[in-house]
Formats: sequence, structure tokens, C-alpha cells
Amino acid sequence: MDFSISGLFHTAMVRALPILALFAVTACTTTEVRTTAFTPLTVEDATIAENRLLDVGVVQFNPGLDRVEAGEDTLVFPELRQAESRYVAVKLSEALQSSQGWGAVRVIPSIRTNIDVTVTGVIVQSDGETLTLDITVTDSRGQRWFSKRYSEHASHYAYDRKHPTKGDAFQGIYNNVANDMLAYRRKLSNRQIAELRTISEIKFARSFSPHAFDRYLSRSKDGIYHLTALPAENDPMLNRVRRIRERDYLFVDTLQGYYGTFVKSMEKPYQEWRALSYEEVKQMRELKRKARNHTILGAAAIIGGIAAAGSGAGSARAAGQVGIAGGGYLIKSGFDRRSEAKMHMEALLELGDSMQAEVEPQIVELEDRTVTLTGTVENQYRQWRELLREIYQAETGALGTQI
Repeated sequence: MDFSISGLFHTAMVRALPILALFAVTACTTTEVRTTAFTPLTVEDATIAENRLLDVGVVQFNPGLDRVEAGEDTLVFPELRQAESRYVAVKLSEALQSSQGWGAVRVIPSIRTNIDVTVTGVIVQSDGETLTLDITVTDSRGQRWFSKRYSEHASHYAYDRKHPTKGDAFQGIYNNVANDMLAYRRKLSNRQIAELRTISEIKFARSFSPHAFDRYLSRSKDGIYHLTALPAENDPMLNRVRRIRERDYLFVDTLQGYYGTFVKSMEKPYQEWRALSYEEVKQMRELKRKARNHTILGAAAIIGGIAAAGSGAGSARAAGQVGIAGGGYLIKSGFDRRSEAKMHMEALLELGDSMQAEVEPQIVELEDRTVTLTGTVENQYRQWRELLREIYQAETGALGTQI
């Protein structure tokens, strides 16, 4: 008896329908709804008294490279993540400044001792489509305000060249962090805020002259600092430290210009990378979905073909052979699509390499010298702190004071 190829294949697939149904149930997907709307920024509705203003230091973010596991799904480029660690810190500091609820908000290269409130963060995921950050906020007492993970998906409208949206694609994350910090600060009493400001000053002074300022602070077993006494307002050593601290602020303020210039030079190529990465990520996910479905169909067809081939009947055996052949083709198609997805990842690697050229170090002009930031900002700041120590030693040494 003569059978058409299509009929045989149809027979094999019919036998595989129960298996296909099983795979369909187990391989169900979820639908994700995206929107351009993001959490609005809470702005302080009243002028805050000077004595209630807290200075904030946003530490350059940890790029999170130590958390990345190697694999074909990894969309992380170390050079780009290093650039993002600065970009994200600047964007968060801008949101905090816009909330009008703080004193000076500065991006700092590393954790320092003379900041009332310190924000540290780790970039968990950043691929143009999703941004996930781990944020920790701590005050000068050593009291942790909160540690929280923030995550947001970008809308495709964020990268629409015809109708571009205003602001950063992930502005909602920065607004959420700023809102949570403002809510916490509003709960602090005037006494608590005054204590935070004083502890910041004493800790900075103690870093230059431990023996002179140790007695003003104690530390509990849980790591929280407390004031035990206060130096006289006209204490000459405290006044010297305050002058050193002002110089430190001036240098860090100079760094703000560096960070601002860095972000401006990075903005355009970075947004282009995000837009391309967003599309690449979507395409890879779609390709993998199709590859998975093709592989599932192929496996089901092969299983159905094997069952038909083993039934003994001539027509069933013929249908089984066609089913096995057809299933093999579908599985190969799935592998081919995965290969195509790999090509998209290689395209992202090229984008990451091109991005590296856009974020070269820059020169910062100081009042008395020019600093070339060819190394890390952290190294530059360490050198500056050593210089401050030398200045303090020279001033106190002239008066016979040893550190």
C-alpha cells in the first residue's frame, strides 16, 4: 500500500500529541507587562533648617563582577560595568539632590569617615532591559538604615528614537531609593541628626589624630558609635581639623566636576548601547523560546516515531521512520537558533569593546596643580588624603604636637 510522506508524518505526530500536550503544560511562559510610568520623586515640601541637613556620600558602585557566573547567557562586559559603576552613582546622587531633603550630596570614590550618610551599592544586572541594584544606606553612627534590592524593567518606548522619553530609562530606581532615604530621615529627631553631624566630625578628626579625639567616642558591641563627650568649641586642634576637612570637601567637590563630565561624555554612546542591548536581549530571549519549542517538538516527534516504528505494522513503521527524521530536523533547527543567539552575544561583546573607548580617564584642574586621572579615582583620593595628613602634621608639628 502506498502512503504519502505528509500522511506518514501526520500519523507520527498524532501519536506524539499526548507528549506534546505534556510539554506544552510544563513549558508555559509568563507575560510581562511593561510601562513607561515610573515612581515619581518625593520632594521635600518645606525648607529644612540648616541644623537638620545631613550630607550624603554616594560611593562609586561595586560593578558586581564577582557575582557574575561564566556562561553563554552572561551579558556582562567588565569595562562597561566599571563605567556603569560611576554612571549609576551619579544618577542616584542627582535624584537625592533633586529631592531637596539633604545637605551636600557627593559621589565619592570610596567609603570615607566624615560623611553623615553613606550609600553603597552593587550592580546585580544591567543589560539595557533590566537594571537591578543592591543598595545599603548607613549613617555615621554605624547604624544601617536599610539594605534593599531595587529592580526595574525598561519600556521599549525608552529607546524610541522617534518619540524618546525624557530622562533615564531606569529613573524609577533612583527615585525609589531617594524616596526611601527621605522617609527614613524624616523619622529622625533633631537630637539624632545633631548627633550624626557631630559623630561625622569627630570620626574625621580621629582619623588624623586618634590620641586627641578617641575619648569623645565609644563603640558598642553591635558596632554603633556614641558620643561620650564634646570638645570645646574653641579647641585649637578641632579648629585645625575643621580647616583640613574644608580642604577635603573642596577636593571632593572638584571630583564632582570629573564625575559630571564623565557621565556627559558617556551619556550618548551608553544610551545607544542600552538601546541595542535591549533589542539584543529581547531577540535572544525570543530565539531561545523558539529553540526550546522546536527542540520540544522534535523530541516529541522522535518519541512518537519510535513508538510507531515499534508497533509492528508496516504503515506505522514507515510513519515512525518519517517521524524520527522530522523530529531530528526540528531539534537541529533548535540548535541552529541557539547558534544565532550566540552571534547576538558576540555582537554585544563588540559593543562593549567600543564602549570602552568612550570612557577614557580625563584631566582634572585643581587650584595648585593638575591631576591626570589615568589611574583610578580611588588612587587619586588616597594620594589626596596622604597630602592632607602631611599638611596636618606640618601644622601641628610647628606647635610641637605629635600625631
